[in-house]
Amino acid sequence: MMNIQIGDDQIAYLEGARGTLALVKTLGQFFYMETESEEIILFTEDDDLLVASTFGSGEKFRRGLNCTLYQIRELEAPLIVLPKGHPASPRLKTAVSVGSFTRIKCDIQAGTHPELDVLCGVPEFANVEIRGVKGGAEVMNFEGDVIVGKLIK
Repeated sequence: MMNIQIGDDQIAYLEGARGTLALVKTLGQFFYMETESEEIILFTEDDDLLVASTFGSGEKFRRGLNCTLYQIRELEAPLIVLPKGHPASPRLKTAVSVGSFTRIKCDIQAGTHPELDVLCGVPEFANVEIRGVKGGAEVMNFEGDVIVGKLIK
């Protein structure tokens, strides 16, 4: 298990060779999740996390994740769930989950799972588990690089 300290204005990146995960605290805010048939309001606790996944690594992908999480947390952009088989799913650059616990799966279609504890990722992140804790996150089954930086403001 790895413990990562994340301040309210920070973002943590778990970077692999082919993918990157990014974590920010929710700060107890609520978020909107839009599905094909309904709008769901997601209430969170202070130490819950927004977790984003992308299918690439390096500075370009970290900047994209930072922007995505900023839009969701600071600008209140909704989380969008696509119906299974939607043609846009293979073109998604990021997918996001919110809550106290997230597990990464590599055998699901990006953007089509409204379950709050499942997030698609590249095979090197299969079985990674992330739990929001006081002051940051606990990460299981990850051995790669961790980078902590500032969330854009």
